[in-house]
Amino acid sequence: MQLNFKNINFIKRSINWVHEKTNEKQFLIFASILVGVSAGLAAVALKLFVYFIKHYLVEDYFLNLNFKYLYLILPLIGIGLTVLIIKYFFKNQINRGNTFILFAIAKKSSFLPFHQMYSHIITSGLTVGFGGSAGLESPIVSTGSAIGSNFAKTYKLSYKDRTLLLAAGAAGGIAGAFNAPIAGVLFALEVILVDISISAFIPLLIAAASGALISKIILHETDLLFFKLKQPFDYNNVPFYIILGLLAGFTSLYYVNVFDKIETKFSNLKSSFVKWMIGGISLALMVALFPSLFGEGYESIKALSEFRVNDLYKNSLLNGLINNNWFFLIFIFITMLLKSVAAAITLGSGGNGGNFAPALFVGAYLGFVFSMLLGLLGFENIHISNFTIVAMAGILSGVFHAPLTGIFLIAEITGGYELIIPLMIVSSISYVIVKYYHPHSLDIKRLKQKGAVVSDNRDTSILSKINIASLIETDFATIHFKSTLRDIVESIKHSKRNVFPVVKNNNKLLGIIYLNNIREEMFNPELYDKVTAKEVMRKPSMVIHSNEDIFSIMNKFEESGHWNLPVVDNGIYIGFLSKSSILDNYRHELLETI
Repeated sequence: MQLNFKNINFIKRSINWVHEKTNEKQFLIFASILVGVSAGLAAVALKLFVYFIKHYLVEDYFLNLNFKYLYLILPLIGIGLTVLIIKYFFKNQINRGNTFILFAIAKKSSFLPFHQMYSHIITSGLTVGFGGSAGLESPIVSTGSAIGSNFAKTYKLSYKDRTLLLAAGAAGGIAGAFNAPIAGVLFALEVILVDISISAFIPLLIAAASGALISKIILHETDLLFFKLKQPFDYNNVPFYIILGLLAGFTSLYYVNVFDKIETKFSNLKSSFVKWMIGGISLALMVALFPSLFGEGYESIKALSEFRVNDLYKNSLLNGLINNNWFFLIFIFITMLLKSVAAAITLGSGGNGGNFAPALFVGAYLGFVFSMLLGLLGFENIHISNFTIVAMAGILSGVFHAPLTGIFLIAEITGGYELIIPLMIVSSISYVIVKYYHPHSLDIKRLKQKGAVVSDNRDTSILSKINIASLIETDFATIHFKSTLRDIVESIKHSKRNVFPVVKNNNKLLGIIYLNNIREEMFNPELYDKVTAKEVMRKPSMVIHSNEDIFSIMNKFEESGHWNLPVVDNGIYIGFLSKSSILDNYRHELLETI
């Protein structure tokens, strides 16, 4: 143990030495390597953890017991363990998905909790290892992002560099999960970063390459999602790929809508026990009928692409009913439709995981169903494995609004760019369809519900980071509406402001007195005891509410022409908001991003 501490201290001293001897840009490159390697190691650790649970506990123990269907309760066990660990060890502070990463960038200066560097590995490993129908990529992204954020925090890097290392961790994680460095970079650009300059590419590339290298060294090809193309691209099938793109787009819409509705229904349940029981029992029933819903589903994807169809239903209660190709096709189609349901139940009932693997699962099944249907209808030269692989990119593009990630991920895991044309066709069509009906991805939609704004416009992104509550000024002298002009003049003597809110006894705002508007009255002593505040005040042309978004507030400043507007909640005066304070804050945030 002492040796380990010595090693850790040596590493810290070495990093500090590099930090002292290098300039800002050089240290950022060095940090990108460390973050990429760490994220890659996290991806490898999670995959090996799941492999250990699956092979040594599930297959070697549970499946060898006398009761054949005992494995059906394993998702219930995995989700239950996850719920308990999150509750008692992490105090319900684990945030799943990319939404909280985007929220941290938009509202928390790209700071992520320290425990996120390991909490997702433990909880998602238990959920998926025991058969939860979710993916590991989102937890890997969360882990890598936390590694990048906390590294930057430790060495007191700027907001811009902190955000870049956060994204570098995500890129390294995805690259390590698939041994796909280009896909890792593009995922960080399309999903995590909303405003990017060309200088950011180098750290992302280095981090992704480092993560992929670690994965390639440690993991075997069989541990990764990898395909060897058996058939070349046939340009005569382009019309069918266009149709597949349309199907992928509408299937992505189905996936997103179903997932969102089911997870929302679970979130409305107050009892964790009820969520857990409903989720576990529902998954057991679905897995009993459709066994490939158990776990990530990558093995069934490989079985589809290699046309090992018996592996998909041999343990199903419906096995005896599948006696011809048409029944098998229906079986696969229903499995595809249920994957989004199973993923939503897994996460909604308390499990930890993501939508990356389920999206690839649905894509593979869609491509298989479509190509097999064409074959049954008499069309020739339809390469089922190619359609199975290409459709994965289509669903990934639609669900995550990330067409480049979908295209290059599939290109990399197939070992080349033979299918680049159909990948482009299917991904772009799917993306356009989903974008038309859902302008924002599910992560961005949920981020907006939290009151944060993410945009690829720099000004919009910077304005959304401004914390309005912290800018409300409360040092304005309030005047009671019955106060005389003499009282008003006395208040003016002791105030540095030229604006005075007029209120009732309950602090309800009635109006505003502007110093410039009462100058004549102030120099007429005869009016001091005759005129009251109510007579000289003016009703505010605009008021701001404390929960109002920054863009609505800026519009009110423009329309009113004032530089100070009152903040009112339910008629009660809170304070004033200054346009100049917002602009000063904007300039500060702008300098942070340069």
